[in-house]
Amino acid sequence: MMMGAAISKCHCGSVELELTLPNGLENLRRCNCSICSRRNAVVASVTIDNLKVVKGSAELKQYTFNTHTAKHYFCSICGIYTHHQRRSVPSEYGFNIACVEGIKIEDYLNIEYLDGRDAHPKDIQ
Repeated sequence: MMMGAAISKCHCGSVELELTLPNGLENLRRCNCSICSRRNAVVASVTIDNLKVVKGSAELKQYTFNTHTAKHYFCSICGIYTHHQRRSVPSEYGFNIACVEGIKIEDYLNIEYLDGRDAHPKDIQ
């Protein structure tokens, strides 16, 4: 598990994020909600302060839907999802671990799915 600082890039390299990971990759998950099930990314979480866009902010596009609380970001050139501000914990970003330099995505095949479709924490009263 990587700890410290990490660089995350989209496929074409136009968007680059700097991640501060004091405890390594935390809160690893997949989700079955309508957007996550389509992109099938394994994500980890960091606090808002621990993710900085260091390159390509002009190429980074935002997508919202439904409650418009979560903000999903992707590269407008290559289309890769890089990160999102979480709906369930708006003080955190979820980030696509496959974009992190040095990550072998095949090492993360057994990450469980959260039920964001039928049991999202913000929808349960």
